[in-house]
Amino acid sequence: MFDQRKKESLAAWRKLATQAQLRMDPEQQYDELLKAADDMEEQGLITSAEWRQLVRDAGNVFTESREGQVQR
Repeated sequence: MFDQRKKESLAAWRKLATQAQLRMDPEQQYDELLKAADDMEEQGLITSAEWRQLVRDAGNVFTESREGQVQR
């Protein structure tokens, strides 16, 4: 049960990271990714190391999204 909840939560986070730029601005997407990571850590689904990695990944998504907006 726990592993399934973790897998589902991480899958939802990854979907938000890869598909949200179609309907969100980069700042909103970044905020939502951080909230999702915080929620997973608070629920005990991820470790602090996994949380830090998600925060780094969210920063990379934000940077790539911003760069994509500048090029358009």
